[in-house]
Amino acid sequence: MRRLFLLLSLGFACSFAARADEAALLRGAGSSAAQPVYATWAQAYAAERGVRLEYDAAGSGAGIKKVLAGEADFGASDLVPAADALQGRDMVVVPTAVTGAVPVVNLPGVAGGALRLDGTTLADIFAGHIRRWNDAAIRSLNPGLKLPDLAIQRIVRSDGSGTTWNFADYLAKASPRWRADFGVATRFDWKGEVTAVKGSGGVVDAVSRTPGAIAYVDYNYVVRHALTAVALRNRDGAFVSANIDSFAAALAASPWPRSGDFSATLTDQVGSRSWPITMGTFIVLPRRSSAPGVRRAVEFFTWAFMHGDELVKTSHFVRLPDSVQAKAFRGLSSVTDDAGNPIGFTGLGRR
Repeated sequence: MRRLFLLLSLGFACSFAARADEAALLRGAGSSAAQPVYATWAQAYAAERGVRLEYDAAGSGAGIKKVLAGEADFGASDLVPAADALQGRDMVVVPTAVTGAVPVVNLPGVAGGALRLDGTTLADIFAGHIRRWNDAAIRSLNPGLKLPDLAIQRIVRSDGSGTTWNFADYLAKASPRWRADFGVATRFDWKGEVTAVKGSGGVVDAVSRTPGAIAYVDYNYVVRHALTAVALRNRDGAFVSANIDSFAAALAASPWPRSGDFSATLTDQVGSRSWPITMGTFIVLPRRSSAPGVRRAVEFFTWAFMHGDELVKTSHFVRLPDSVQAKAFRGLSSVTDDAGNPIGFTGLGRR
């Protein structure tokens, strides 16, 4: 009898611990680009509020599908989802931070920022029209740089990716040929031989082990893994490197800070210091839900906007302009429970 009592006690204790752990859990899924900044926020938030973030960096497309299916409390995407992607559901889309997509290479003897490309040449490389690193088009942009007679190995994303969408959005603006042949999408059927990998982590691994490789990846992965980045010619004709200053310059030149409207992309902005493949990252959550996880998501991102500016910088992202952040707050405040009562925003100023 005593043994039965102990077993039941242990069972109740385990059940209680499981429920307590579940109560302290926030589930997110989507953008691999945004994962580092969400992880940084989550570490500080867990220490302060005791809520743990479980994040699946499955790619923007998968993140949208997971939040619609109720498999995540919020989805994360590097583009504002189209209406058809939301399947007619009433969802709130909120921007969280700004970063950039960066072409990276694995070329022996070529340092980061030494290789220069423009949008047309970059488009022709990824379309498979330029196949060797010593092609005349590349040499004309890089006088004095020793380019190897080496085949170009294209590394691309196999999953539905917001980074791919922003990268293609820039190429479509820079190259009429790309726009006609490929357009803008989160995933492509690439022409010719490519190495297709899942997620930003997969890109890092493939580029690092493939001589002659070129790929595109989110900036924080470039920094964290010391990848060899390409300098790009921007809309003003200046060659610029990817960094938080060039992302901030593109953001400042965009409609975002003037109007608070974040629906336009941040690619190919004017300004001599603007990085041409700057991009925002967003979260998606139901406008009406009594699910505890949705409440936790609203509270988490409210806290991040109020207390996470310095953490954004340490993650190599750019904070939202005040006007856009104000619109993001309004978006979060529009989320209600099933009875129409606003959720979240409890203890907004507590530390």
